[in-house]
Amino acid sequence: MKAEVINPFLESARRVIEQLIQVSPSPGNLGVKNVELVDDHIWIMIGMTGQLSGNIVFGLNEQVALRMVSAMMGGFVLTEIDEMGKSAISELGNMISGNASTILSNQGIVVDITPPQVMKSENLTTFVPQRALYIPLTVEGIGELDIQVMIS
Repeated sequence: MKAEVINPFLESARRVIEQLIQVSPSPGNLGVKNVELVDDHIWIMIGMTGQLSGNIVFGLNEQVALRMVSAMMGGFVLTEIDEMGKSAISELGNMISGNASTILSNQGIVVDITPPQVMKSENLTTFVPQRALYIPLTVEGIGELDIQVMIS
């Protein structure tokens, strides 16, 4: 894994979050970790194919996901991640990954993304922990969105 593959996702996440909720997120420190799906989190997994292949996993605590979706919906308060909430959080992952794909394409790297899968930890029984490049994004007033890139 090369550290530069996470940069398009970081830049894209920053742009998308600024557009959707008018808050500029602050990136944390880049690292490598084993991605393990922890309780009380929502996971958005998007596959990538082409010159780069693998998965991108966005992780949010459920309360952070609720605040993020509420902000995306103009302040409409959600109390649970229902179908509308899943659709909104799925679209967030899709927008970030789609924009990152465009950035990669502009760099001469041809990739395609799969539709996002939104998962909750308690519903997963087959996920195998994997090593990933990892960077947290802190969104003021909302919480942390983790970007985990498992691409080769």
